[in-house]
Amino acid sequence: MSDISPAALRGAVDLSTLRNRPAATAGGPGAPAAPAPGLTDVVVDATDESFGQILEISRTVPVVVDLWAEWCGPCKQLSPIIEKVTRELGGRVLLAKVDVDANPQLAQGFRAQSIPMVVALIAGQPVPMFTGAVPEQQVREVFAQLLQVAAQNGVTGTLDLGEGGGDGGEATASAPEEPPLPPLHAEAYAAIEAGDYPAAITAYEKALAENPRDEDAIAGLGQVRLLDRVQGLDLQSARAAAAAAPLDVQAQFDVADLDLAGGHVEDAFGRLLDLFQQLPSDGRAPVRERLVELFGLIGASDPRVVSARNRLSSLLF
Repeated sequence: MSDISPAALRGAVDLSTLRNRPAATAGGPGAPAAPAPGLTDVVVDATDESFGQILEISRTVPVVVDLWAEWCGPCKQLSPIIEKVTRELGGRVLLAKVDVDANPQLAQGFRAQSIPMVVALIAGQPVPMFTGAVPEQQVREVFAQLLQVAAQNGVTGTLDLGEGGGDGGEATASAPEEPPLPPLHAEAYAAIEAGDYPAAITAYEKALAENPRDEDAIAGLGQVRLLDRVQGLDLQSARAAAAAAPLDVQAQFDVADLDLAGGHVEDAFGRLLDLFQQLPSDGRAPVRERLVELFGLIGASDPRVVSARNRLSSLLF
């Protein structure tokens, strides 16, 4: 099953040029930006010009981005399934459909090398869902994961569709009242929003110094450390470096981090376990520590973690 990682797809997706992008107007580059049109459904067509609005909505509800094209047969199989599941969720998710031929900047930003490609946005940050046509049951399972990750990140609102019920009513985002975050957690969130991952790491470390059993801080620290490590990494360059130096620990770490951030959990674990097996005993400790950290990101009960832990134990003993 496809997996949703709470880590953003740093290095795989670059939406920076589409943030706060003004809507196109007939008045040319110097003309005032036209206001973004109001939502009228839980399924919308997103464009290069309107995507800034989509990013803002993702701070209230998770947004599923479906990258498709008219000529794409698998897209025509997958899109109706995604629309059906989205509508059944009653405004807890917005589906933004992107025609890659008509919106080249979005296609480039998401690096859509093959379609259909489905990515979610949570608080402006992308997380992977799946590529290619998948069966309805798998779509439902991945949407359920998406809602869980969104809740972990405080994105728990609902789109209020009024009397239209998703068929034409005006949609407005209404988030429930949330209890205030502990000060150090709030400091970490603010740093993440600003892209200052080292400051977020420091805040979470302080929170853990005060309460070593703070599970939210433990999870947040692991996630932001991963974000910090993959920021600026290029996947192709990292893979080339790892292939050229199979026993270079840092080179293998880079690819494993990128794999995990992209949802390829088993690939990440397998790479590090293979590295652990090949290294001399006095060089294995950093790899074991990194594996344990990544296990914590995915969750101890996840079958992929259970399998990887079992293999690690067999290699240790």
